[in-house]
Amino acid sequence: MSLSFASLKPEDKPVLIASGFVLVILLVGTVYTMATQGSAPLLSPNYLLQQLQTGSFLGIVAAGMMMVILLGHIDLSIPWTVAAAAMMATTVGGDMALPTGIAVGITVGLVNGLGVAYLRIPSMIFTLGVDSVLRGLMVWHTGGFAPQDQATPIMRFLAADKILGIPVAIFVWVAVSLVIVLILGRTAFGRAVYATGNREGAAYLSGIRTRWVIVGAFVISSVCAAMAGILLAGYSTKAYQGMGNAYLLPAIAAVVIGGTRILGGQGRYAGTVVGVTLIVLLNSVLSIMQMPEAGRQVIYGCVIVGMLLVYGRGNKVVS
Repeated sequence: MSLSFASLKPEDKPVLIASGFVLVILLVGTVYTMATQGSAPLLSPNYLLQQLQTGSFLGIVAAGMMMVILLGHIDLSIPWTVAAAAMMATTVGGDMALPTGIAVGITVGLVNGLGVAYLRIPSMIFTLGVDSVLRGLMVWHTGGFAPQDQATPIMRFLAADKILGIPVAIFVWVAVSLVIVLILGRTAFGRAVYATGNREGAAYLSGIRTRWVIVGAFVISSVCAAMAGILLAGYSTKAYQGMGNAYLLPAIAAVVIGGTRILGGQGRYAGTVVGVTLIVLLNSVLSIMQMPEAGRQVIYGCVIVGMLLVYGRGNKVVS
């Protein structure tokens, strides 16, 4: 028996809508390139793999951001968490490069989580302050100049090399995705995230340690941002100031486009993956059309506001 669109679960509809927009973007981009260049690079497997390789950095950031948004919070410290992890990893170098970058993510996540969960400071304000602190620390660390340290071989391998013709960065994104899916769908912590995001007071009264759930979600978000920073430094062969600035709004947009409620309590990771794919392809088509960066940021902002109007007005339910 066929199912109508109206009979679908609320969390399934955004995934289908976003998937439809992905097809529309591919169609529009193909028609535009055929008309202007006489070819269709968007349909080339090599081109799509290249887009997914660069999109894997955004996908990893969005995976962590989703954990925080599911709680009804936001993490605005992403830009300089990405940059700080990359800078410290390249500074330390050697075998300790990756552990150092991850340690930066864990530290930032703990600070964010403890500030939001225990000090009860709104996440938007607290994480924005942490972002400013990180920016100041990195400017002090580098003396205001771009760091001269280069990415290590393992960082370059994870970000830029290929296995069987497929970029290793895509495999890293897949691994992170599997971990997030496992956490959300198969663990008590994942169920606690949905319950806390749906109604924190009720979750607390049911015995869930909601404060530690919040701390855990922020740690995951910051670790994902740190991993993306390490990969981005490997892809660029070095770290640089402001390298994470381009990932905040697209990450939020990807999560919201995928149907995760900005007020928390509902969302599927499959939707976030589709949202990331949509953002990557949209960015690719806008680049082909030579859309300036300012215009892209306007589009991302409009997408977030539009999806808030569509998804943010209903009652929250546990997925």
